[in-house]
Formats: sequence, C-alpha cells, structure tokens
Amino acid sequence: GDAAAGAKKAAMCIGCHAIPGYKASFPNVYSVPMISGQTAGYLAAALEQYRKGARSHPTMRAIAASLSDQDIADLAAYYAAR
Repeated sequence: GDAAAGAKKAAMCIGCHAIPGYKASFPNVYSVPMISGQTAGYLAAALEQYRKGARSHPTMRAIAASLSDQDIADLAAYYAAR
C-alpha cells in the first residue's frame, strides 16, 4: 500500500480512531481501538474481515464495504507508519 495515498483516505477513520480514550455508543458502548502503529497486515486483515462480515460491527462493516482492495492497502500502510 501507499501511505501517502492512505493519508488522503483516512478522514473517515480519524473521527473515532484518532481520539485517545474515545468510546462509541453504537450499537453499544465500547472503547474504540487506536489503530496507529498496528502492523499493515493486521489492519488490512481486519478491514477484510469487516468487509466480508467475519467481524460484525455495523459501522465498520459499512465503511469496509465501501473500500477497494487498494484503499485497504493504502490505509493499512498509512496507519502502520504512524
């Protein structure tokens, strides 16, 4: 993936994943994980699992479904480099 391209695509992620200690309330209250610094492989695999429905969070599933394979690779590279 291309981290520079991923930076341009990360706006949809920042609202939840860039806020330390952020808790979301849909579909229930949970702590949103920080994704910066995770490995690119882990992030890409997680997004693929959301896209395929293996992970069930409705917001993440909808976002991942809108991503191309290239988007996933770029976002994974961007967050792995942070």
